[in-house]
Amino acid sequence: MIKRLACFLTLLAGSSLQIHAQLKPNLDLIPKPTQISPGVGTFHWTKSTAIVASAMFAPVARLLADSGQTIGIVSPYKKPTAPVTIRIMSVSANALPDSNSYKLQIQENGITIAARTTAAAINGVQTLLQLRLLQPDMSQIPCVEIQDHPRFKYRGVMLDVSRHFFPVSYIKRYLDLMALYKINTFHWHLVDGAGWRLQIKQFPELTSHAAWRYGEGWKEWAANGKRYAHAGDANAYGGFYTQDDARDIVAYAAQRGITVIPEIEMPGHSEEVLAVYPQLSCSGTPYQNSEFCLGNDSTYSFLEKVLTEVMDIFPSQYIHIGGDEANKKAWKACPKCQERIRTAHLKDEHELQSYAVRRMEQFLKAHHRKLLGWDEILEGGLAPEATVMSWRGESGGITAAKAGHDVVMTPGAYCYFDHYQADPATQPEAQGGYLPVEKVYSYNPDPFQPGALESKHILGVQANIWTELIPNTSHLEYMTYPRLPALAEVAWTNKDQKDFADFQRRLQSHYLLLQRLYVNYCRPSYTVTIVPTINYDKKETTISLLSEQYQPVIRYTMDGTVPSQHSTLYTGPFSFTGSSKITAAVFRDTLLQGTPAVLMADYHLAIGKPVIYKEPYSKSYPAKKEATLTDGYLGTVSYGDGQWQGFDSHDMDVVVDMESVQTLHTVALNFMQLTAVGIYIPADVTVSLSNDGVTFGQEMVVKNDIHESQHQLTFKTFQFDLGGKQSRYIRVKAKNAQHGFLFSDEIIVH
Repeated sequence: MIKRLACFLTLLAGSSLQIHAQLKPNLDLIPKPTQISPGVGTFHWTKSTAIVASAMFAPVARLLADSGQTIGIVSPYKKPTAPVTIRIMSVSANALPDSNSYKLQIQENGITIAARTTAAAINGVQTLLQLRLLQPDMSQIPCVEIQDHPRFKYRGVMLDVSRHFFPVSYIKRYLDLMALYKINTFHWHLVDGAGWRLQIKQFPELTSHAAWRYGEGWKEWAANGKRYAHAGDANAYGGFYTQDDARDIVAYAAQRGITVIPEIEMPGHSEEVLAVYPQLSCSGTPYQNSEFCLGNDSTYSFLEKVLTEVMDIFPSQYIHIGGDEANKKAWKACPKCQERIRTAHLKDEHELQSYAVRRMEQFLKAHHRKLLGWDEILEGGLAPEATVMSWRGESGGITAAKAGHDVVMTPGAYCYFDHYQADPATQPEAQGGYLPVEKVYSYNPDPFQPGALESKHILGVQANIWTELIPNTSHLEYMTYPRLPALAEVAWTNKDQKDFADFQRRLQSHYLLLQRLYVNYCRPSYTVTIVPTINYDKKETTISLLSEQYQPVIRYTMDGTVPSQHSTLYTGPFSFTGSSKITAAVFRDTLLQGTPAVLMADYHLAIGKPVIYKEPYSKSYPAKKEATLTDGYLGTVSYGDGQWQGFDSHDMDVVVDMESVQTLHTVALNFMQLTAVGIYIPADVTVSLSNDGVTFGQEMVVKNDIHESQHQLTFKTFQFDLGGKQSRYIRVKAKNAQHGFLFSDEIIVH
């Protein structure tokens, strides 16, 4: 049975476990406080320690209480009834001018948490709880004075419970862990095509039918026609939260300073609704459409009735309406939608979606709520008071902030925790991308210059966890931690106080904390990351070797042999000219750990040569534009790393100009496949040569031998033996048989 934080503290309060009292006190808090001043001595926390709080902070005091302690709801100025106490006291604006600030003072004879608001007091309590969990002996709390406040007011996590359902008991545990790291917003993605998860009393089929599907795994369900089941069917997978369940979650979160924002997806990702209420689709037939019919007034009536019940459950200022990835094909062919475009004087289907968003915003506004949506709601014109969640990079958020709209930054490259966090070969299947802890930590949610007026519209930052490939709670924690502590510091700590080396040092202490709470976190990888930096003037390559291990021992070779305990010890970046096969590994107690990393660092003939594009590269994935394919850099495991260049739906067709006739021996280039996001290895690649750039000789062809059904992240190198031919121009074509994405990183010429 999973134990929540309060239960865990109760367990340890009565434990007879004895740890040497002289072990060094630990102040490795995450997120890093604004000011922290270590003191001398420790506070002894026992089962009889009294907790005293003013009336307004009584609910906050209960976060600290366990079965062996008492709570005195009295004036904080009254003499305590116990010899040592924990006080939670309200102070005036003179004492703490920032309403979001708290002050925590730990002395040998007592602990005081001072704050002006409940939210600030809760943050002070979470700091104290974290300090306790960090200590070797949790009854000995080090004396310290902390004054602290957050950088951003919105610090969020989005959890998708549509693809996979998580029970109420676990949602509460998840909230406990969020609160410990001062995350104050739980964006609850309750509905999507994979299942409707919230009871709506006016539409019972949403939970008797649309909440259940055939296929426990999301991929299994998708591969078998995305069909829905009924509650009670022996083969049904799913579940839903009753309205009482949801209210319980809202109250539980509120006690921990967390606001729950519900998301009711519209107008796309609505297959589950349209399967049971097909009259709301453009076709009128189940399993035909994913988008609501926006020309049908019944659609708006349905959505307003749903939102009325949602607002009765969730008191949050914001209601999230989704708005992302709507396929507009059905609207183009739908008479009702086209009639709406004409009568509402709209330009096209983009403005039709904007019309629907504006209509929903007016409805929410009439109920004193605000609309929040993914950045697609910008298309066709943004609703007047809408707030944008920028996920397709930062451009949507920048555009919205410049137009005076509030923004939550959540770009996929930094905030999507369903992406790989280490070498995919060592990890469970994920949704592509590569997002290690260091990259999460490197994010700055405010893209504007210091002092810019637009900065006031950047509310904060949010992690998103989509669960297509996260089927259980253990896997969910694995994908969340330790990346969430990294994002928590991004959201809380001032930019000029952040330092990854210091964070990494403090993170070592939090592995004990996570172990004490039985969190299945992702252990730091032993894989070495080999990072080349090319000096084009010197034709020189500099190599840096990185690891998620703390202060690792890394040894390397430059001839491709596997490193041993006697190989060169890495002490810092090193440089060389020409080509070298770098192989590096982490060693512990003289033993090699994990699989050695290998990089062919190669200053090849085509580096810096111009590339002519016969077909354009993707506007969404341009990498370094025309310089990408001959810059000397290979891609990582992420298609969004700025090294992989994408080609949308059509063939890749480029010409490398070697700028003079040269003797050519080989040409090679890499492609990746990740079918979950529509990336495929080309059916074949051809190379042909020319001296004038107009007439090319016979094509040499290498066919692909990796099937499209290979869903795991896969890479393939296409290599051509040119046999020492003389040529200036090299034409490379890759056939896009699947009409999805092609991604290539470098054309390597020798």
